[in-house]
Amino acid sequence: MKKAINRIPKFKNEDEEREFWATHSPLDYFDAKKLKRASFPKLKPSLKSISIRLPEDMLAELKILANKKDVPYQSLAKMYLARQIALERGFINSSQ
Repeated sequence: MKKAINRIPKFKNEDEEREFWATHSPLDYFDAKKLKRASFPKLKPSLKSISIRLPEDMLAELKILANKKDVPYQSLAKMYLARQIALERGFINSSQ
């Protein structure tokens, strides 16, 4: 059974469009077969500065490791955080 795809109406203004989408599902208005992969090569992730307190010896060790890898210590900390988050969420295998 094929699901009918509805046509999105023309809206007079944003308020009318907002009201429409508050009561309708976008899933009823697109055909998954017509989707195309999008590429955004110049899109950069938004960054948020944070402050984190670390024991001095941990920071010193991080800086030593970063120096050995020839990367800034903050970049290395981000790589470690990203890896641990991916491990916790099951996106990568712990043996990698």
